[in-house]
Amino acid sequence: MKYREHFDRQVTCEDVWIPTRDGRTHLHARIWRPTDAETNPVPALLEYLPYRKTDWTAPRDAQRHPWYAGHGYASVRVDIRGHGDSEGTPGDEYDAQELADGVDVVNWLAEQPWCTGKVGMFGISWGGFNSLQIAALAPEPLKAIVTVCSTDDRYDNDVHYTGGAVLGIDMLAWAGTMLAFAARPPDPTSVGKDRWLPMWRERLEALDPFLHTWLAHQQRDDYWRHGSVCEDYTAIDAAVLAVGGWNDPYRDTVLRLVEHLPDDRVRGIVGPWSHQYPDRGLPPGPAIGFLQETLRWWDQHLKGEDTGIMREPKLRAWLNDPVPPATSYDVMPGRWVGDGNWPSPSVSWDERPLGGTGTGAGMGAAAPVLVRSPQHTGLDAGRFFPFGNASDLPPDQREEDGRSVCFDSAPLDARVEILGRPRVRLRLDSATPRAHVVARVCDVAPDGSSTLVTRGVLNLLSRHGRDRAVEWTPGTYETVEFELNGIGYAFPPGHRIRVAVSDTYWPWVWPHGERGQLTVLPAESALLLPVRDPASDEHEDEHEYEGRGPIRFEEPEQALPLPVTYERPAEATPERLVTYDVAKGEWTLEVDPNYGGSRVYPDGLRYEESARETYRIRADDPLSAVAVSEWTIRLRRGDDWDAEIMTRTELRATATEFIMDSRMETRADGETVVKRAWHRTTPRTSA
Repeated sequence: MKYREHFDRQVTCEDVWIPTRDGRTHLHARIWRPTDAETNPVPALLEYLPYRKTDWTAPRDAQRHPWYAGHGYASVRVDIRGHGDSEGTPGDEYDAQELADGVDVVNWLAEQPWCTGKVGMFGISWGGFNSLQIAALAPEPLKAIVTVCSTDDRYDNDVHYTGGAVLGIDMLAWAGTMLAFAARPPDPTSVGKDRWLPMWRERLEALDPFLHTWLAHQQRDDYWRHGSVCEDYTAIDAAVLAVGGWNDPYRDTVLRLVEHLPDDRVRGIVGPWSHQYPDRGLPPGPAIGFLQETLRWWDQHLKGEDTGIMREPKLRAWLNDPVPPATSYDVMPGRWVGDGNWPSPSVSWDERPLGGTGTGAGMGAAAPVLVRSPQHTGLDAGRFFPFGNASDLPPDQREEDGRSVCFDSAPLDARVEILGRPRVRLRLDSATPRAHVVARVCDVAPDGSSTLVTRGVLNLLSRHGRDRAVEWTPGTYETVEFELNGIGYAFPPGHRIRVAVSDTYWPWVWPHGERGQLTVLPAESALLLPVRDPASDEHEDEHEYEGRGPIRFEEPEQALPLPVTYERPAEATPERLVTYDVAKGEWTLEVDPNYGGSRVYPDGLRYEESARETYRIRADDPLSAVAVSEWTIRLRRGDDWDAEIMTRTELRATATEFIMDSRMETRADGETVVKRAWHRTTPRTSA
């Protein structure tokens, strides 16, 4: 990592209040800009988040906002209404109020004397989401965005549902996290010593756990269509640079955006990364000079300079070389490849039957097979949101494979490279009206080790569309086909390609209320692989892209890091711990999400954070599933300020309804400020 202290333009930083259209609510912003911008105006860049610029994202903000300012931009970090130091009360994620406020901020920035009138937006995760969504609202000054680890589909590619199934691991965990995050107070140094406590009370009284809303919409309805830009890609006028990682759950959005947006307004980059900005150097690498690459994007679309970025391939993707299974990789081996179009003419579909009648005719036997997995299948799935921690990625899949029905290819004669979203087609019958089917593709080495390559889920209720629930008629066969997550991967000679099929995947997928089984006809089922022709890497001139490689990025560069002291707990607990109670037949997964823990900031703020997620299930009982999220957060600055937040969120279910229990307690200087509890139930309509 290279750190820049000096830039071509000197930088100043100021905190300001930005008005919104209601005339009553102001959003708190921090603006880094060149000191001479009043006489030499610059474009503005906006990052718009609920995650608190004064503490939680402050280290990350210091890496990039001053860097952009030093290169001739006003880089602006705004707290969303009701979060951080902004006024108002928190709403649902990406609600109409949030997006309207975002449009107001874009317009306000464009009108400032130090701004040229052109604005860009960028962000990772939440900030990447609302960058896309505000771009779809098309405020006139917004000319370009950089969206990182975000989604165009809030229903089927977010933390709530996947393949029409409830995401048990993050439906609960992220709802619990956001209850704790939304309950954090404004900082007295920003809003005033006399004002912070009344503002905090107002927020706390307005809070309602997201979980209630998310589980009230178990099918793809208007609630999920709101903010899903896949509903109308043509609404986006701004130029879009979409960035993702093969170890991030949102990477498929990059593939969809480069497919559906016009060639002259979109470029995509997918690396090996987790849910992080790709310049931070967190596993898995390699990291890239992300800020330099985005500067090319901004200069092209906000300053009108020809930086050559629009002559880059439409999609630049990292192709992973084969690796033994591990829960973390410092650097993922592989190479960059480029495709001038997506879908790419360099990628063709290779259909591999799962069964056949003769040797080599398929990946398994021709006779029907029964799939009836124990309920704890999925404990080795790894983290839904890898953050670069030591236990994030899936370990060796042999135990998971043993709980599934596996179809293996013969040892490969030659290297097979895939790029895109594999598909699985299954001819099957379900013994129950409601069921899931889960498919994993693994790379099986000669020693038997099994590396997870990609996976996908289908709730059979949603096989005819995510907007409806159609029960299965037991005793009848249907053909279902579904996509797996996108991947770039190379299977080496001598290895086998495995398709592992299960009907459970806890805690990623919340189980249906009835134990069932699937009957699969292998001879009428297949794996469809998007195979990339290695010859497409050939090039005529290595200094200019001609529809082929090579792809290069600069080394990472950032502004000077914020001097934050991170404090490790005296007694460290495992990030992921699996235990088995033999007498009960109960499996428990305990997770420390490890978002950064406790730290001390240069202004004396001590931010303490601890969290624990717990998932329990018995191997033979889908109704035994329980998920719990617990958070404790404390913010204090000397003897002047001390605020605490404690939350607990629990989700369980009967055969007919979900049961949600949440509680929150907040304190200031040891005295209770607001204490609340919620109990809700909702029918199981699709889940």
